[in-house]
Amino acid sequence: MANKTPVVHVDTVTAGYLPGINILNDCSLVANEGELIGIIGPNGAGKSTLLKAIFGLVNVRGGKVLLNGEDITNLKANKLVAKGVAFVPQSDNVFPSLTIEENLQMGVFQTPKRFNERFEFVTSIFPDLGKRRHQRAGSLSGGERQMVAMGRALMIDPSVLLLDEPSAGLSPVRQDETFIRVKEVNAAGVTVIMVEQNARRCLQICDRAYVLDQGKDAHTGTGRELLNDPKMVELYLGNLAEL
Repeated sequence: MANKTPVVHVDTVTAGYLPGINILNDCSLVANEGELIGIIGPNGAGKSTLLKAIFGLVNVRGGKVLLNGEDITNLKANKLVAKGVAFVPQSDNVFPSLTIEENLQMGVFQTPKRFNERFEFVTSIFPDLGKRRHQRAGSLSGGERQMVAMGRALMIDPSVLLLDEPSAGLSPVRQDETFIRVKEVNAAGVTVIMVEQNARRCLQICDRAYVLDQGKDAHTGTGRELLNDPKMVELYLGNLAEL
């Protein structure tokens, strides 16, 4: 049963990178315990900015971000990691000169004694990471790097995982594998908030989704509701989704 207090509550947030220029305008989002939340919308809608606002990487000028009822607005990323929030950016998300194992060790640099325990958990979801633990991350394909990045984020034992376009640039087969792994991570008890360009596939696996347009949450509903909404299909899914 979900907590009465949302795990993450973005409350009418206004945020941007440059003074006087807002990317998000009174944007709101709620993620309850154990939910898989999708964020879709056209390019430039503010999807990635919303994740960065949650993770303290972009200045929130109005509204607030709550984690289990605690105000974490503009809290620095290292403090959020200690509170159980993990973030996987779209690109440059692995250390290419390090091995897979060393990348995963970076995930528990604040609590190194937990490495063996967390490594066992992460490799239960991503078994290839265990089999190839001594391979350098720089020699991996894009899809394999995405697995390393997600694995490193899971090493902190997060309660919330923020994913920024995990399927971007991947082949259809690797995209499918990525979505399967995201579902497995969520099934293991991690609340997931995922920005995704493959809108149709995202809506197929998420519990609920938000459609961002011009920095505002224009629509929200369950994945199934949005998939079956003719207006949604006409406005967003026709040119956003890979069939």
